[in-house]
Amino acid sequence: MALVGRLAGAILAETEGQFFLVGNPKEPCDFAAVGFDPPGVIDAMERPFIRLSPRRLVQVPQPYVTMTVEGDALARLLVDRFVIQRNGSVSDRLWRLVTDPMQENRMAPAGNIDARWLGEIPAEIWHIVRETVLKCT
Repeated sequence: MALVGRLAGAILAETEGQFFLVGNPKEPCDFAAVGFDPPGVIDAMERPFIRLSPRRLVQVPQPYVTMTVEGDALARLLVDRFVIQRNGSVSDRLWRLVTDPMQENRMAPAGNIDARWLGEIPAEIWHIVRETVLKCT
């Protein structure tokens, strides 16, 4: 089971013992302090996800979602589900839709959120949801 959370405004995914950073960080991140080798320049417009090399045991911060999609396929799916193509950032609105669909929590919910459905929903349906959520009002 893959774990997917947030790190500095980007997405951090742990899958099959590997870690991926999806999207551009929105704030500075001390990757060494978090437990990773510094990845160098991150430009999600060029490479929407990168593999991170852990220096020690790393845990995905809570809240995190669990998904059954694994490996590179998970990273590509997360790009499709959450990254805004025009700037390479992760959409906070789409993330909140998955983690708190009823918008009951003013703060991020804690713990583990089952999001297996996110990997199973047809891309065509998600794109309709995505466009609706991202539409400027």
